[in-house]
Amino acid sequence: MSKFFSVILICIFCSPMLWGQNSIHINGKLNTANHTLQLQQETVFRNTSKDTLYEIVFNDWANSFSSKESALAKRFAENYDRRFHLAQKEYRGATRMQSVADENFQNLKFSRSKGEVDILKVTLKTPLLPGKSAKIRISYEVKIQDARFTRYGVLDDGDYNLRYWFLAPAVYDGKWHGYSNKNLDDLYMSPTDFEISLELPNGMKALSELNQNTENLPDSTHFKAIFTGNDRIQATLYLRQTPNFEFVETGDFKVLTNIYDSKVDPANRAVVIDKVSSYLTQELGPYPFEKLLLSEEDYRENPVYGLNQLPDFISPFPSGFQYELQILKSEVNQFVDNTLLFNPREDRWVSDAIKTYLMMRYVDKHYPKLKVIGNLERYWLLRQYNISTLEFNDQYNLLYLHMARLNLDQSLSTPNDSLIKFNKNIANAYKAGSGLNYLQAYVGENVIDSTITQFYKAERLKATSSSLFEELLRKNTNKNLDWFFDEYVNTRVKIDYKLQRIRKRGDSLYLKIQNKRENTMPIPVYGMNKDSVVSKQWLQGFKGEKEIAINAEGIDRVAINQDGTVPEFNRRNNYKKVNPFLGFHKPVQFKLFQDLENPAKSQVFFMPVFEYNFYDGISLGARMYNKTLLSKAFSYSVEPQFGFKSKAILGSVGLSYTQNIEEGNLYAIRYGISASSQSFAPDAFYNKYSPFMTFAFRTDDFRSDKRQFLTISSINVSRDASEFITNEDPDYNVFNVRYSNSSPGVIDAFSWNTDFQLAKKFSKISATAKYKKVFLNNRQFDFRLFAGTFLYNDTRSDGDFFSFALDRPTDYLFNYNYYGRSESSGLFSQQLIISEGGFKSQLEQPFANEWMATANASTTLYRFLHVYGDVGMYKSLDKDARFVFDSGVRAVLVEDYFELYLPVLSSKGWEIGQPDYDQKIRFIVTLSLRTLLNLFTRKWY
Repeated sequence: MSKFFSVILICIFCSPMLWGQNSIHINGKLNTANHTLQLQQETVFRNTSKDTLYEIVFNDWANSFSSKESALAKRFAENYDRRFHLAQKEYRGATRMQSVADENFQNLKFSRSKGEVDILKVTLKTPLLPGKSAKIRISYEVKIQDARFTRYGVLDDGDYNLRYWFLAPAVYDGKWHGYSNKNLDDLYMSPTDFEISLELPNGMKALSELNQNTENLPDSTHFKAIFTGNDRIQATLYLRQTPNFEFVETGDFKVLTNIYDSKVDPANRAVVIDKVSSYLTQELGPYPFEKLLLSEEDYRENPVYGLNQLPDFISPFPSGFQYELQILKSEVNQFVDNTLLFNPREDRWVSDAIKTYLMMRYVDKHYPKLKVIGNLERYWLLRQYNISTLEFNDQYNLLYLHMARLNLDQSLSTPNDSLIKFNKNIANAYKAGSGLNYLQAYVGENVIDSTITQFYKAERLKATSSSLFEELLRKNTNKNLDWFFDEYVNTRVKIDYKLQRIRKRGDSLYLKIQNKRENTMPIPVYGMNKDSVVSKQWLQGFKGEKEIAINAEGIDRVAINQDGTVPEFNRRNNYKKVNPFLGFHKPVQFKLFQDLENPAKSQVFFMPVFEYNFYDGISLGARMYNKTLLSKAFSYSVEPQFGFKSKAILGSVGLSYTQNIEEGNLYAIRYGISASSQSFAPDAFYNKYSPFMTFAFRTDDFRSDKRQFLTISSINVSRDASEFITNEDPDYNVFNVRYSNSSPGVIDAFSWNTDFQLAKKFSKISATAKYKKVFLNNRQFDFRLFAGTFLYNDTRSDGDFFSFALDRPTDYLFNYNYYGRSESSGLFSQQLIISEGGFKSQLEQPFANEWMATANASTTLYRFLHVYGDVGMYKSLDKDARFVFDSGVRAVLVEDYFELYLPVLSSKGWEIGQPDYDQKIRFIVTLSLRTLLNLFTRKWY
């Protein structure tokens, strides 16, 4: 009898443990004809909070593909990816709900909030009390999306990569964490027990991290694939007609992967995988599951960035190293993500830090002398560049500092969906890992390594947080770590110390050091003799200035952060000699082509340049500049050239200083002066110099491309006498104030600007607005407005040099890249730059010396062919206002960069039937490499 009561008591008190977590049971069938999954899902959700719940929230990320206005669609557009927006409905996924019931088969109400198509809310009939569980039965159909969007979905060959294909209950911890899919791979769900049974066509193989089994069915055309697993946070499936995964049995667990390298044979691939698996098990602890799946799809979404991505035939790294790095990155990601269950949307910096730190330690352990350029360092020519001295792990600091120098860095505590793509994929994870490396150098005694191991042991397969990691780390050291968590993690404040002065008194060196930022992060100070370290000490963080003393014996110079362990914003002010020659603390270094910044030297770079215009012909020269691979506050460029056609010395000079501002919407102020000299007509040259100041503004949302700029400049121009100059005074000065407001985008784009000019003989004001829209039917519409008027104009008797122009502005400020700016006939006269009136036809009387107002529009005709139309009115002194129009076909090869305009009908009549039609065609051609590069980099910033 006593045994009976014991069993009853155990059942009563252990029932919460038996129902201690969620479970999902799915029966389903794949229909390959229409790419659908017919699913019956039974979810047991346990309320682990102290609140009573009246609804249960599910993440329905399969349905995020159903709308071109979903959060996912908007994220694609923000990243300048138009594929989803242009996709037909048959290629987009969806969830079709059929029934929702409770465990008693009573129907339940369900809904989706406006704007959240991938979050499903199920209203309970009976409130769910703390510690209790509810069973939800859902029948639904999933239309599987095409894999072109995220690499997951239906592949071209009929295979399937299935991720986020089922309804995943959201996490509730006082509030619901139901997040929309934004292609960030950050579904948040509690550890769940899965049991999945899918009917698949015979001949198809199913692969997964889950435990697998199969059953034959009476229907000879299908079989049943069964997947089971406990404490899982994902159920990714790969369905293959011809399996391309291989199994590797390591000493710790099985690895299933389709990451291959044709130059690494199967035996060596197995050795690499076992090597990485053993390392992770040693550094973290045992992996709790039997299998670990590493997919090429996941790796390609977030690879290791750097020279290691070069093709094999030009790879500078040891044989098999690229494959090893791919396996390392993939296995670290899966190992940590599957076991340390942080909130991946709002609290992921510790996860990123651990992953990056483990990768850094792996390279330190197995490739301690590897350089970032690999074995290219053996070549004498490359050894002359500072980049050849960069250790492989130094790239983590470098890529974070790239964003910091651009003033685009974001704090480590920034939510994942608020990060710029470059920060999300690269910079923030690298800053986090570098932070642990910095902390390890500061606290010593392998504190970070042991803390990571302890944290993994204590928090494995539990819902955890960065605050628990912080608590453990503080416990493991007696040093104050407030600076790390309060400043390094939670703010954008940079580290920047300056060595101001060295004085030698007796046997000591007295150093005056300034902290240029408002933080208290520690920094190491080195005593050096040539390239050897004589002494090193850590200086506790301080604000303002501080003087310290170090032993002078054997020291010829002092350096702050000499080895670059600290991810410091600017190391160029960290070096001073004890006895400088003529007051120079750093030698000047001259290099051909750009190099990585060398903080111990003053660098000057040279590179050959060439340009072309009709009057100078090809001009060759050399550019002398100081810009390194990382942006600098102060930069200069001196670019003398020789024009082979004009037989003249040409060129340009530019000096600028950028003051970055970290807080507020005003994020940068740029001061500078530029000067240039070129031909503007045959045997006629202009000289221009212009001091300027630009104020740059942005929104609080760093992901937003919205920008505002206010530029104040003074343009001073002097020109040689020429038959092309119609005004009496060829020299002039224009004071210019220009404000621009832009909101670029691949689907919706709107920008506008105002421009005020003041000169001795005229003053004018104008405004321009542009709008672009790509509709859901994939048609594009462009619209532009321009209006301008003279406030006064005493130049009318001298011609139309300063007048408003319908189709080809005279560009008296010399801002446009005309290849033949003074041509009135021939090919170069047909070059089009959309400005002022924006017309494409070359009409009679195209200038206005009083006012002008025009509208330009175009819309899609078929694919890259558009139709355009322009209308406008303008007026000159003593003449009536005139109405004009033109229209035609626009061929968009690369929008705004390579376009053709073929006029059809205008105020001149039916232009196609008029003589010399080929001379009426206009073109836009951009040869600037920097401008073209923006096409590929804009989605990252």
